[in-house]
Amino acid sequence: MSVLQLALSWTSVCPLLAVLAAAPVALLTFWTAKLLVRHAWYTHRMACFSKPHARSWLLGHLGQVTLSKWKSNTVHHHLFSAVFCCLPAASITVKDELIYDHLRPWLGNSLLLSNGEAWSRRRRLLTPAFHFDILKNYVTKFNTSTNTLHDKWHRLLVEGTTNIEVFEHFTLMTLDSLLKCAFSYDSDCQQSSSEYASAIIELSDLIIERRQRILHHWDWIYWRTQQGKRFKKALSIVHKFTRDVVQKRLALISQKGVAELAAHRKRDFVDIILLTKDEDGKGLTDEELQAEANTFMFAGHDTTASAICWSLYNLAHHNHYQEQCRQEVMDLMEGRDVDEIKEDLSSLPFTTMCIRESLRLHSPVQAVTRRYIQDVKLPGERTVPKGAICLVSIYGTHHNPAVWTNPHDFDPLRFDPKNQEGLSSHAFIPFSSGPRNCIGQKFALAELRVVVALTLLRFRLLPGNDPKRETPFEKVRRLPQLVLRAEGGLWLQIEPVTQTQ
Repeated sequence: MSVLQLALSWTSVCPLLAVLAAAPVALLTFWTAKLLVRHAWYTHRMACFSKPHARSWLLGHLGQVTLSKWKSNTVHHHLFSAVFCCLPAASITVKDELIYDHLRPWLGNSLLLSNGEAWSRRRRLLTPAFHFDILKNYVTKFNTSTNTLHDKWHRLLVEGTTNIEVFEHFTLMTLDSLLKCAFSYDSDCQQSSSEYASAIIELSDLIIERRQRILHHWDWIYWRTQQGKRFKKALSIVHKFTRDVVQKRLALISQKGVAELAAHRKRDFVDIILLTKDEDGKGLTDEELQAEANTFMFAGHDTTASAICWSLYNLAHHNHYQEQCRQEVMDLMEGRDVDEIKEDLSSLPFTTMCIRESLRLHSPVQAVTRRYIQDVKLPGERTVPKGAICLVSIYGTHHNPAVWTNPHDFDPLRFDPKNQEGLSSHAFIPFSSGPRNCIGQKFALAELRVVVALTLLRFRLLPGNDPKRETPFEKVRRLPQLVLRAEGGLWLQIEPVTQTQ
């Protein structure tokens, strides 16, 4: 009897097990079919755009678009249906989840990632934090962090080290500078290890790594991996730091009042965003404050470090321009007892032209993307369908021979005001363009000018050599990640500039 009952029980369980086993297979089949139908639909809708021959119907041009082939008028469409073209008005495009969603656990629904009315309100609230009068307060902090870096370089020279990898140095310098500007916090991260600074660098590296692994794009897989666990650990450090700073500052304002605080020190980024109000008298919530502070740190350190490094790299390879910039800085500093760049940054026109030309040639951000929320008609009876991802190649725009003569040459005189006549306002877009352009671009340019000017005042730069390369002084290869880096790092030779020189 027991044997019969066991047999009957197995007979009833087996179909249930079969259904449970078949469910994931059916779900995967349905998801794949849906994706293929979507791909076929986009392929049909985008057939009106000219494009190079695809190796495969399924993969489209995946893997065929390399950095050297980026052009602003190239169509690159594959499983995710991306298209290169001009961005329409901000009201009919949003930040796409494919590119930007990996940042959301870190940055929340901040200015960088929000859309619609939420974005408009935050933009209005944050704009005062980047007013010219506020930026003047930050210049002293730029000087201090740059001086710390140069003290370290002088020690390296005394030890006999002249060949340095500059990305590592300037990443820590810009982090140090931003911590001073954002939180009035002296981390000393250039001299010793900082848990917060290390966590920010690790988060940036992990986001790059995640984008390169297709299976890690799904949260339910990623958070179970070792990389996902490391990301959560670093994230908890960064969020705790920002939360503590905001809470302590709120308590201080509540205790002492705004007027008393302003009398003792200059306002920093957190002070300004804590006190700003919209037209209804409402400010940012604690969660919004933390998101914006985290975004300021994320968006400000890597991009500025990249811009500084490539600017110095280009000047090291064009000594005549370097000498011209150095003379301009020396003329500005003549008669001063202290080597400190103040608010007179407009007195460095040629140095600024060199920085802008470097931003054209080596833009820290190589592209921006948006997702269409409605069909958009283009000239020639062509339509970009709703849901398509539009990618504007900043690299392609800045290297387009139809826009720039000899686009691969470093020529600062392009940015002489006399040579700018007739040039499209969208020809030079290192900070993007339109209403969603980079809110911190004046901050970044001010820091760039201070750091480049002081560096040229104290050091002569020459092309360096990666010790790991087999061929000495081999051509540097671009490495586009979250920002533009160089394979194997960016190496420069440094020499002190003496008073006699």
